[in-house]
Amino acid sequence: MADKPSRALVLYAAGHAALLPRAAAAGGGGGKSHLDAFAALASCGFLSLRTPATTVNDGGDKSSDTILELAQLLDVYDGLYPAETAPVDPQDLLVPKLSERFMGMRAAMVTNCPAVNSFAANLGFHVFGTEDFAAQSGSDSGSSKDTRVISRALGLLGFSEGGVQDSSEFDLVFLHVATENTVGKLGKLGMRTDLNRLDKLVAAVMEAAPAGSPVAARIHVSVVLSYGSATGNKEQACLIVNSSTETDSDLKLLRPRQSYTMKAGKTLDDVRNHHPMLLAQWQEGVTRSDLAKEFSFEEFIKHAGNFAMLAERFLHEIAFKLWKAPKYGA
Repeated sequence: MADKPSRALVLYAAGHAALLPRAAAAGGGGGKSHLDAFAALASCGFLSLRTPATTVNDGGDKSSDTILELAQLLDVYDGLYPAETAPVDPQDLLVPKLSERFMGMRAAMVTNCPAVNSFAANLGFHVFGTEDFAAQSGSDSGSSKDTRVISRALGLLGFSEGGVQDSSEFDLVFLHVATENTVGKLGKLGMRTDLNRLDKLVAAVMEAAPAGSPVAARIHVSVVLSYGSATGNKEQACLIVNSSTETDSDLKLLRPRQSYTMKAGKTLDDVRNHHPMLLAQWQEGVTRSDLAKEFSFEEFIKHAGNFAMLAERFLHEIAFKLWKAPKYGA
């Protein structure tokens, strides 16, 4: 445990996990060398997700998958999908603000998605548009957009010119990285570009918080990749080996309930065992490095130091690092 509260940066890359195998197959790591380097430093694992029986009427808006994931990462899923009643429209969700839930936590959301913008604002985030966020950075105008985004995010957290300020405007900055829509022959190029951009964002974080620096000791960085709607094949990216062969077998009765399928001591029936979020977290002197050397499902399932945690516990774990919530679990 650190002797001072951390300040947290979360890079939530919606849908990017589905791009990792394709990028690797393309050869040369597919432009994710910095993601791999981050995974080698970090504590890696998975965040399990719940799938509602019915979904909110979104009018075909593709951002609904992102709202569903964010509702779980921010632990408001039960409010959005209450038991035995119809789902609640995200605009009508009534829950306490983050500052009320987590001891005055000050949080910012950076996004270009209108649906995420309004959803996050309703939860108590101060919301920034990605384009304006980069433009308002005080860093060198000759630097890349991704570097400027990270520079401003760190500035809001009280990190400036390699030093740590006594106070900061925010405790948590949540950066939503969305995939771009591509069609036809440009599809593969677009997917690779999405992953390259995420890799550059991670590179900018690692450059701004090098090992041994004051910033590295105080910033808690989480990189979260989700599969989005790529959940058709339940045997792909599955947390349980040979799950299909045990579906109708008494052998499944011998397996104890995993903690990622439970909440508040109660078993959840809607947790899926396939396509979890991929999570890597790093703070020098606080997180433990494991044996994972690559940012991929296959590497995490074999070598990660953590297994799976219910996605709804994610924000609570972050808040604990910020001294805004008590420790949950072991």
